[in-house]
Amino acid sequence: MASEAVKKILEAEALSDKMINEARKKRDEIINSASGSSSLAIQKKISEASSEAAKLKAEYDKKLAEYTSYSEAECEKKIESIRQLAEKNSDKAIKEIIDRFF
Repeated sequence: MASEAVKKILEAEALSDKMINEARKKRDEIINSASGSSSLAIQKKISEASSEAAKLKAEYDKKLAEYTSYSEAECEKKIESIRQLAEKNSDKAIKEIIDRFF
């Protein structure tokens, strides 16, 4: 009878070890799966953020080009206005000099 009890105890310990090993294996599988999933999710988010940043940069570059073009046109208008004013003043100055000396 004692040997029967020992046999049952050993069987129970073997079953317990088997269940513990299966549980550890399942735990490792779950951890590896979660780790892989989170890595993919992180990579996807990084990719999305990079794409969004590139889109925003392209939009700002376009706006900068438009603003630069507009600013250059406005500067040219102002330069032309100043040039015309300078020519008028130059003409007046020449006329004044001629009137005084001749």
